[in-house]
Amino acid sequence: MNKGFKQGGSLDKLMKQAQKMQVNLQKAQDVARTFKADGTSGGGAVKVVATGENLIESIKIRKDAVDPSDVEILEEMILAAANEALKNVQIKVENELSKVTGGLNIPGLT
Repeated sequence: MNKGFKQGGSLDKLMKQAQKMQVNLQKAQDVARTFKADGTSGGGAVKVVATGENLIESIKIRKDAVDPSDVEILEEMILAAANEALKNVQIKVENELSKVTGGLNIPGLT
């Protein structure tokens, strides 16, 4: 009978720890949503800013990067900068969440 009580106590403690971790994880996710990171290409000719929600917030293109006769180059620079920005913000988000998860890779968190 005592063993059952001890196990119940351990389970209660485990549940409280899980609830605390869930609250902390939600706070970390809220913070991570506010993150921003940029990516550049073409020697800074194109700059893209992404948010922690994996959205593109802005795209800046220097005038000298626009060549009407070679639109493909500009498209490639935008794509490269956007991918870099998204990758950089994802790294920031993962670092923030790992503070709560202790580095555990929990599917669906990022």
